[in-house]
Amino acid sequence: MSSKTFEIDFETSIGPWLGRTVKMVDYHLQEAFDRYGLDMTKEQMVILKKLHEQDGINQNELASLTYRDKSSLARLISKMESKKYIRRIQSKEDKRNNEIFITAVGSEILAATRPVIQEVIDVMEQGINKEEKALIINTLKRVQNNFNLKSI
Repeated sequence: MSSKTFEIDFETSIGPWLGRTVKMVDYHLQEAFDRYGLDMTKEQMVILKKLHEQDGINQNELASLTYRDKSSLARLISKMESKKYIRRIQSKEDKRNNEIFITAVGSEILAATRPVIQEVIDVMEQGINKEEKALIINTLKRVQNNFNLKSI
């Protein structure tokens, strides 16, 4: 590796702005869950949302869909299982795999998060018109597509 130094202008790069924004959204979402007495994290909400859309999904596929490594997902699944939000059942086809199902308790807590999430979205999108919102979404999709096209 070259010892040549180079500078990156972080203030005009998309990455740091995305990172800071994600951290702010995470913080305010967690604060709202806590304020409403919901025993939930953003990560757990994402898992419940995926299971609501596609119940009984394979644990490895769930890791891929949520961009989590298998070991961190396993810990998250265990925590959610102890809260009775989900249940894990060994696959009949392949005993090494588990299928994950949302429970009635999980469905109830997911439903309870909806108005809280909407409240956070309303704050986040305040003062942003439809055209600006569409531009932001399209730009973020292009960033994601750039990563899908190229491995780093």
